[in-house]
Amino acid sequence: MRPILSLLLVLLSPAACAEPVPDGPDSTVPEPSSNVSDVRWPALDAAARERLLADLAWLSDDARAGRGTGTPENATVRDWLVGRFRDIGLEPAGDAYVHPFETGLGEAANVVGVLPGRETGGRTIVVTAHFDHLGTRNGVVYNGADDNASGTAALLAAAAWFRAHPTRHRIVFAALDAEEVGLQGARALVAAPPVPLDDLAVNVNMDMVGRNERGELYAAGTYHTPALLEILAPIVDEAPVKLLFGHDRPGDGGNDWTRQSDHAAFHAQGIPFVYFGVEDHDDYHRPTDDVERIRPDFFVGAVETVIASVAAIDRSLGQVPPRRK
Repeated sequence: MRPILSLLLVLLSPAACAEPVPDGPDSTVPEPSSNVSDVRWPALDAAARERLLADLAWLSDDARAGRGTGTPENATVRDWLVGRFRDIGLEPAGDAYVHPFETGLGEAANVVGVLPGRETGGRTIVVTAHFDHLGTRNGVVYNGADDNASGTAALLAAAAWFRAHPTRHRIVFAALDAEEVGLQGARALVAAPPVPLDDLAVNVNMDMVGRNERGELYAAGTYHTPALLEILAPIVDEAPVKLLFGHDRPGDGGNDWTRQSDHAAFHAQGIPFVYFGVEDHDDYHRPTDDVERIRPDFFVGAVETVIASVAAIDRSLGQVPPRRK
């Protein structure tokens, strides 16, 4: 894994490679320094970029055997995520970070943590990304670097950033299992939510945010909740990637992503969502979806754009309509 990680760091910033990046969950996050409303743009510093790329490389290494639901390697990733959540400073959801559910494929569980908002109670933003992938098939490892080690590493980066820049509203961060076998982790989360279902104001889901040759990142879901388009549109001019809206209109066939990832479980419960992702590339669901194919500059820019979007939603959550019943 070390040569791959070094390559990513060199591509991103030569200065960031001076010291090796630890694989395990031993990083620390500074105490809150400012409110999210005080920050113009959430630029990741060198340490945060380094950690982001290290997390991506660790998750998509051959040693994780493709993170298939029900496998020992999937359980290893789950334990690692608990350590990362704890080190970042997320509180467990209820009395635990790990929330098991039945799939018929063996042991499966979501990892869920909470950042309380400055305002107690009230509406909650839930940020999700699935950490499972296709596993190993016929001896070939499907590493799923973009799908969805990228979203999982991005979720950790966002959690660390918001730990240091508190929001008005509570944020739930959920690393979801079993997306590849029917969105089962997301369905389990909404069936037994960490806060009352009516308090879940918006789901921000990330699935494949690590590469695009045209530099394009889509935010799907604003067709269903136009208020979210008003909130997110100002980000377009500042975003370091090309932020586009779409892939969410009914009747658009395979171009409608409304039900194509974990946000579908929230949409089915009437909860507004924004899904950040890229259009399919040649390595989608193939064993060639490896960390070497990730575009570090795009990946970092996409993560910053997602963080900026969550911050904008937090500032303007009163504009988002309540859950549709």
